[in-house]
Amino acid sequence: MTVLDRADAVDNGLVARITDGPGGYTGVNGDEEWAAEIRRLATLRNATILAHNYQLPAIQDVADHVGDSLALSRIAAEAAEETIVFCGVHFMAETAKILSPEKTVLIPDQRAGCSLADSITAEELQAWKDEHPGAVVVSYVNTTAAVKALTDICCTSSNAVEVVASIPADREVLFCPDQFLGAHVRRMTGRTNLHVWAGECHVHAGINGDELADQARSHPDAELFVHPECGCATSALYLAGEGAYPADRVKILSTGGMLDAAKASHAKQVLVATEVGMLHQLRRAAPGIDFQAVNDRASCKYMKMITPAALLRCLVDGADEVDVDPETARLARASVQRMIEIGQPGGGE
Repeated sequence: MTVLDRADAVDNGLVARITDGPGGYTGVNGDEEWAAEIRRLATLRNATILAHNYQLPAIQDVADHVGDSLALSRIAAEAAEETIVFCGVHFMAETAKILSPEKTVLIPDQRAGCSLADSITAEELQAWKDEHPGAVVVSYVNTTAAVKALTDICCTSSNAVEVVASIPADREVLFCPDQFLGAHVRRMTGRTNLHVWAGECHVHAGINGDELADQARSHPDAELFVHPECGCATSALYLAGEGAYPADRVKILSTGGMLDAAKASHAKQVLVATEVGMLHQLRRAAPGIDFQAVNDRASCKYMKMITPAALLRCLVDGADEVDVDPETARLARASVQRMIEIGQPGGGE
């Protein structure tokens, strides 16, 4: 990692404003002065800044690349810069380190966890595997490195159906950790020997079917973009199946899939069921469409811990570095590579 003289970053007084509180680092606004300083420091540190689609708009706007976690990790592996600053949650930075073991990977606040990744531990997965000897483990990419290391094949929300369909029909499958994505895969594949772990993303699980139905009734001409992690995904398909909403306007999509669909859509309005940070990229991709959140409270507190102050601190101090044990990384890398061999995932989650 390039050593940065702290004096290089304190001449404008921004660093002195950083404070640390219960919700993370604050005290700095994501304005033009801040953005210019971030770009200057990134150049001095020989760093590339990656931002997930759920990040704050200011973070997305200053980043070199914005996207889903797996796509960003693959960009990190190909980047010329020696330092990767991953503006996302911790498992995402881990995945970047797994695919780029020789690079320095930083996360602006190491406390930015993930309720979905935390919903299964390596110990729990091993115990589940022991109950089903011979089963194939398929883990969502939204998991820790330790869980990936015990996994046969990783998947994303955009290729989970394809990954499971590639497994011989007579093999049991253990799918973890997201129960809603698992239910979607089971529904699409018709597989009866697919066991699903009862984990969830607290944000997506909180977008419920009643909210979706109410919004759909209030906006009868809108398209629906629904993330498969959402608790309302089944309700969306039910609305379409019962004829309560036109089936061609109900789309179950990953974050990457939402961006592709937005660019191709002729709708005047789209209701979006996912974390609200996604609206920023959708509005940039298709400025002529009115994108509205199904639940405007669906904001991930962990994603939002990557504040302007946190990113500034990270670039000044080289904090917080993410590392993965080499053997864990080797095993985890194999499960990710198997997924990529089955199909090039366009959207990570």
